[in-house]
Amino acid sequence: MAANRRPTLADVAREVGVSAKTVSRVLNEDGPASARTREQVLAAVARLGFQPNLMARNIRVGGPDTTIGLVVPDLGNPFFGAVAGSIEDRVRERGLTLLMGSSADDPDRERALTDKFLARRVSILMVVPSVGADHAHLRQHRAVGLPVVFVDRPGAGLATDCVVSSNREGARAGVAHLVAYGHRRVGFVGDLPTKLYTRRERLAGYREALRDAGLPDDRLLIASAHDQHDAGEATARLLALPDPPTALFAGNNIVALGVVAELARSGRKDVAVVAFDDVALAEALEPALTVVAQNPEEIGRTAATTALARLDGDRSRARTVTVPTRLIVRGSGEQRVSGPSRAGAGRPGGRPRGSASSTG
Repeated sequence: MAANRRPTLADVAREVGVSAKTVSRVLNEDGPASARTREQVLAAVARLGFQPNLMARNIRVGGPDTTIGLVVPDLGNPFFGAVAGSIEDRVRERGLTLLMGSSADDPDRERALTDKFLARRVSILMVVPSVGADHAHLRQHRAVGLPVVFVDRPGAGLATDCVVSSNREGARAGVAHLVAYGHRRVGFVGDLPTKLYTRRERLAGYREALRDAGLPDDRLLIASAHDQHDAGEATARLLALPDPPTALFAGNNIVALGVVAELARSGRKDVAVVAFDDVALAEALEPALTVVAQNPEEIGRTAATTALARLDGDRSRARTVTVPTRLIVRGSGEQRVSGPSRAGAGRPGGRPRGSASSTG
């Protein structure tokens, strides 16, 4: 056997002096073989470093693979990394292996990835849907028993299980927190594209908080950014307005980093900030960053538990599970407007009522 070639079933058979069918029976435990033959085959497998092609076997016998397919928008985003880690921890208990791929929020790339996972007959398919993706093609697979779970965002064209954060309630609580400290001009820096489910829900929560406080919804205070650099530029534009915001609500963790970086560059310590989603080293910033924290570990755990229940035969109606968020007070969101409060919502000399409660 050539040194640079992966060993095959035929190589193992030749090493032992038996047929390839005999080797297959030993490895798959689906036929008779003497104890001595079994011992020789397993020894040859170890000696040659042979790895069975489980995908080919499962396709041949018509059974599912022992893998789970997960499609996320960005492998580098810590939020999706935490979700995936929690899913992996849960399914590993069942002897399943997690396979991941990045769609880059491109519906065509997402479809290509799901098709590849389906071709290898994954036991479970999990997807963070891209904007504009149509999931109707998954109906037939779900109809024959494949568990399909949408994570973080609902899909389109398919009624199936979904696990999301309390995006609207969380954003409303975060903005209300800023209003309670006297801020009447609160800017919103959200993710792109504008049709993204999480952005739409968080913007709706922002507007609800303003409406609850009797404040106007000024479109000049709403900006968009897809990465940290763009978020910094969006922040600079908001602060350059003739009537600039005195507080900012960052729509996700990546945007928050850009907002905080721009405030540091411009020396603006007078602008209050609340971010949706926690960020690394948030407590090390000056001031420490107040956030509406999601629970990615619980999202992943819930998604995995739901999918495994389907795998075990649960045929109840599809359901959406909303995982609560939590407002974590650290300092950046508790800066009052200089001078008398124009909002009339803050309580002098103390933290506003309910500032550290769960928003779910």
